[in-house]
Amino acid sequence: MNNRDVAQVFDEIADLLEIKGEQIYKVLAYRRAAESIRSLGKDIGGVRKEGALETIPGVGKAIAAKIDELLGTGKLEFADELKAEIPATLVEILRVGDVGPKKAARFWRELGITTLDQLERAARNGRLRGLSGMGERSEARILASIEALRRRQSGRIPIGTARPIAEGLVQRLRGLPEVTKAEMAGSLRRWKETIGDLDLIVGAGDPGAVMQAASRFPEIARIKGQGETKFSAELVDGLRVQLWVHPPERFGTALQYATGSQAHNVRLRELALDRGLSLSEHGFKRKDGTEIVCAEEEEVYQHLGLPWIPPELREDQGEVQAAREGRLPSLVSLEDLRGELHCHTDWSDGQNTIEEMARAARSAGLAYLVISDHSQSLGVVNGLNVDRLREQWSAIADAQHRLGDSILLLRGAEVEIRADGVLDYPDEILAALDVVTASVHTSLRQSRERVTARMLSAVRNPHVDVIGHPTGRMVGQRDPADLDLEAVLAAARETGVALEINAHPARLDLKDAHARRATEVGCLLAINADIHSPADLELRAYGVATARRGWVSASGVVNSWPLDRLLPWLAGRG
Repeated sequence: MNNRDVAQVFDEIADLLEIKGEQIYKVLAYRRAAESIRSLGKDIGGVRKEGALETIPGVGKAIAAKIDELLGTGKLEFADELKAEIPATLVEILRVGDVGPKKAARFWRELGITTLDQLERAARNGRLRGLSGMGERSEARILASIEALRRRQSGRIPIGTARPIAEGLVQRLRGLPEVTKAEMAGSLRRWKETIGDLDLIVGAGDPGAVMQAASRFPEIARIKGQGETKFSAELVDGLRVQLWVHPPERFGTALQYATGSQAHNVRLRELALDRGLSLSEHGFKRKDGTEIVCAEEEEVYQHLGLPWIPPELREDQGEVQAAREGRLPSLVSLEDLRGELHCHTDWSDGQNTIEEMARAARSAGLAYLVISDHSQSLGVVNGLNVDRLREQWSAIADAQHRLGDSILLLRGAEVEIRADGVLDYPDEILAALDVVTASVHTSLRQSRERVTARMLSAVRNPHVDVIGHPTGRMVGQRDPADLDLEAVLAAARETGVALEINAHPARLDLKDAHARRATEVGCLLAINADIHSPADLELRAYGVATARRGWVSASGVVNSWPLDRLLPWLAGRG
């Protein structure tokens, strides 16, 4: 069993315990263990052999014993007992939006529903509406969620899971003496929000030596196939990796080819043919059989008469034509971001104090930080009522005094847009805040008309500066709200409200296509990591990449502005 297999067993245990109604601390213990195992980075079987299972974060004596049993026998008696008591297929029902553990338990105990297919049939036949608290609209939402779940089950994984693993492998490859260059390629390098396989490209004169060394990496569980210059493998967490090794003098064409996309590469091959050349991963070939090899990727584009096209744009969405005409945008970069407008602290659901978050932001090179804890309606995350918010303002002032002028702290809040469109704080409180971010976290399955009206109400509120994660989607987990996005963009352009690209890889909301459309119609954007701990500052790279995929330049990103531009903009917004 690999790490992912073991983690999945503990995730299922947590789900079944939650359906059973066990105490939440037991459920969370298994979830923490599953997450630690999934992100371990080395084979859990090896950790077991070393007798070091209890060194894994979240793994104590009891869970270590269960891991030992699972790896030793391939089975876990505790899990089997749970599945005998509670149908294991109920776990799949929990993946349906609007269905939590209590509702899944009711479907099972009151209607005998234990599978996704049974739930779908019951909803289509009107059986669910007979349960208290359920109606036709509830059934319709469940059917829509089942359809969305089936669309999402594609076998691809979020970039936030794949990229750190790939980065670790690339660093190992660069440390090999035979390797001159190593890079990620494929959809990882293009920063797509979900990934299939991990594609890695290496420049080296001795492919065999590189592949032999790579096969001994602790992340590699087994080799699935190997040729002269390529091997495929399965990692300890179940991910698949493809490794290509090319001579250093051909690295540029190999990297360009493996980065893709396929449609982008077709355009380049057409340009090559127009110049009497054929283009492959190995280089250019002239009609007389002679070759042009490219050690650097920029050379590939130069031979085609083009400037280098950033990987994030290579989707055959007009980038080749724009390059030919000199119209490629100057894309926003991580270095352009001067502040973070969306920071949670231990006043709500963050993990650190105001001052700790400020010092982390300062260390990351930021000039300003907006403290924006949740508002009062979100009690589940300890949202602040008005009295606590006022207390926080004093705490922000105290932290600012200790920090001096090394970073500017601004008073903000992530204010809930309630189901009726009313904001969670009265206008006089909103007016006293430096930055108001209005967000939707609940009632996302409202009708298109209602959820759009709700969002437009916030966009048109003169005190709102930013709309946080506008569509409410969670990548691979929850579909976006059914917004009339064109109407929202038009209103945002009219009012000057900034729309957030939430950089957390679980959200990436606005998505790339929406960010591009927002830029086309003249909307302002903000790229925020929605930070809950200092480590979350590193997630800003995902938001920047999403913006770059959306052809976004720094000039339209409000938190790339210096303070002498940002503060007057905020002051002019009421």
